[in-house]
Amino acid sequence: MRERGPLAGRYPAVATMVALALIPYLVLSAALQPVMPIISQQLHMSTEEINLAGGLANAGYALGTVLSVQLAQHLPQRRMLIVYATILVIGSVLAAAANGPALFITGHVLQGLCTSLLLIAAVPPLVTGFPLAKVRPTAVIMNLSIFGGVALGPLIGGIQAEANGWRPLFWVIAGIAAVALVLVVLTFQDVPPAAPDATRSPVAVVLAASGCVAAFFGATQLLTRKSLDASTLAPLTAGVALIGILLVQQDRAKRPLLTVRPMTSTLPVAGVLAAMSAAAASVSAIALIGVLLQDRFSPLRLGLVFLPEFAGAVITALVFGAVFATRGLHYFALTGMASLSAGIALVAASVPPSTTVALIGTTLIGIGVGASVTPALFIAGFSLRNIALQRVFAIVELLRAVSAFMITPILLYIATTVGSRPSDGLRTTLWICLGISVGGTLLAIALYALGGVRPPAPALQRWFGGEPAWDSPPLLTKVRRGAHRPEPPTETNAPTAF
Repeated sequence: MRERGPLAGRYPAVATMVALALIPYLVLSAALQPVMPIISQQLHMSTEEINLAGGLANAGYALGTVLSVQLAQHLPQRRMLIVYATILVIGSVLAAAANGPALFITGHVLQGLCTSLLLIAAVPPLVTGFPLAKVRPTAVIMNLSIFGGVALGPLIGGIQAEANGWRPLFWVIAGIAAVALVLVVLTFQDVPPAAPDATRSPVAVVLAASGCVAAFFGATQLLTRKSLDASTLAPLTAGVALIGILLVQQDRAKRPLLTVRPMTSTLPVAGVLAAMSAAAASVSAIALIGVLLQDRFSPLRLGLVFLPEFAGAVITALVFGAVFATRGLHYFALTGMASLSAGIALVAASVPPSTTVALIGTTLIGIGVGASVTPALFIAGFSLRNIALQRVFAIVELLRAVSAFMITPILLYIATTVGSRPSDGLRTTLWICLGISVGGTLLAIALYALGGVRPPAPALQRWFGGEPAWDSPPLLTKVRRGAHRPEPPTETNAPTAF
């Protein structure tokens, strides 16, 4: 008999564990901006070092999506979950107790890396490892945990900055990570590797690691140096190129680590495009709005301006649960993109925005993000067999992280260099955010139209039985001949129940 913890197989405990494992870094990623000057002063960190900490942590998050899939193939998945949660606690303690730049950067990078390791290792089994009736609440919990945590970040960071401190926040985050570790142990259920005979993919991991580190390092240099030179452009362009090479290499590999080829049909591509554009536009817009208002409000009042974003995330999580198993899932994602675009346009049209405009704008952005990214992720996931869900999540999260965390520094750089006044540059970059959001929406709609897709309802029973929840036609079916639907993945491994 395999080892089991006392809470193994109990859905509430497992769902709580997954939520607490994701919350620490996601909250910090949005809460750091107001406390960064305090951290820099108390730990004697230069602007370059504090930007490097954030950039490398985001690179770790992006890398972890690929690394988690690789490790799951050859190592016992639940035992690795304990390892990931333990390292997350260690990283959180290192960051909270840091007395200098080295410990803080190391701890924060471990937080980013382990969060994505946990996300890819824990969320797919939570979706597929319990009865069908649990899929809907899982989708709601996942949506609220990810985007609710991010939406609360500015307020939490503002409260901490108002108190002129940062360690209490980091110690609370470490405490949450410790509770998540305890729940990982209590819900332990030993399961074997997903595919011990699968081909190892060191090339994919090396490409992901080098690409993410180079791209995010180059992006953070824009914030530090505020100049376009070889030291900035070389790593940035090289990193983006390496991530592109990773996708091409995996598409052509005979036994790939990532399911790139099966995701090149209409619905997965549309879902990925929507998730990428929504993430890039929303994260950048929130950062730009923060810069717009930071001179007018105290950190606490600025955090309160962003509080409606959390309300929007809660509303969309509940509505998401209602439309999750219907054809309304597709229209819900479209509505989210429209709401995101409306929120950005409202703020961009009234730079500098009044408090009322900022509150309405952040509400619409919160609704937009919650109603677009997670639905788009499931649109991609339902297009393949459920055994591929872990790999689908990995690809979507990799591209979403690269889009969100790499584009933001670039737009912040543009905001400081365009126009004769700071407000001119900020207005320009907000319009760029709007262009990203609207462009992603129109591209996704065009793919549906050119693929001849009438938005279907997911056949969840069929999906749980091992087949795609719907048929996704080849890309551009209506405008090309001889199109063939990509073959679904042939691997027999499936995420195992918790």
